[in-house]
Amino acid sequence: MNNLIVDIGNSRIKAAVFVRDKLIQEAAFEDLDALSVFSKGLDFSKCIISSVKYTEEQLKERLGFVFLFLDKETPIPINNLYQSPETLGVDRKAAVVGSRAIVKQGALLTIDLGSCITYEILDGEDRYFGGSITPGLKMRFKSMNQYTARLPLVDLEPWKVPALTGNTTETCLQSGVYHGILHEIEGFIHAYQKAYPELKVLICGGDSKVFESLTKDHIFVIPNLVLYGLNRILSYNVNLQ
Repeated sequence: MNNLIVDIGNSRIKAAVFVRDKLIQEAAFEDLDALSVFSKGLDFSKCIISSVKYTEEQLKERLGFVFLFLDKETPIPINNLYQSPETLGVDRKAAVVGSRAIVKQGALLTIDLGSCITYEILDGEDRYFGGSITPGLKMRFKSMNQYTARLPLVDLEPWKVPALTGNTTETCLQSGVYHGILHEIEGFIHAYQKAYPELKVLICGGDSKVFESLTKDHIFVIPNLVLYGLNRILSYNVNLQ
């Protein structure tokens, strides 16, 4: 059984084809028309869509296939103990479920490095409690530029880790953002390891590759983790029918 998995963000659409739990094809698009063309060339039996941009009704009008729309009412294969479930982002839920699809047992910390950085904790009994949200990499650069009179807007150089000690204003900003996030991540991991000594950590999201140096025997960088989670949620709902 082939599953079409679609994750619609604010600026980009990511799609994947799974055969059971194995990802066999990935693609990215700028708009729904491109997704529709892509889907017509596929042989799939089930589809799930997660979207922060379009409603279910809008997607039904634009796409010519049947899909499961992920929302707060969609059953998921973990025990959600979040105290305000109606405000929990579908991408956060999918990332946590994706972590469990990769690591089958034990406590998990899922770190999603997107526009914001989210930290999600799932214990060994599949109880999801919540976590933390902090500003992401680009948000930190933009905020220092927008909320000061003289600091420039900079970014990280691709595949280059900034020196700890910057020697220009630009390199000081790069050092502060990169190493600030790095030590933040390490601090959260260390804090959760006190409560869960056998903790496994999965890092995903658009900026995850920037921090691949964190990869260790208990830390895994999986950029497309949300797609794995959506596939797991789809299979779970199919089995409920």
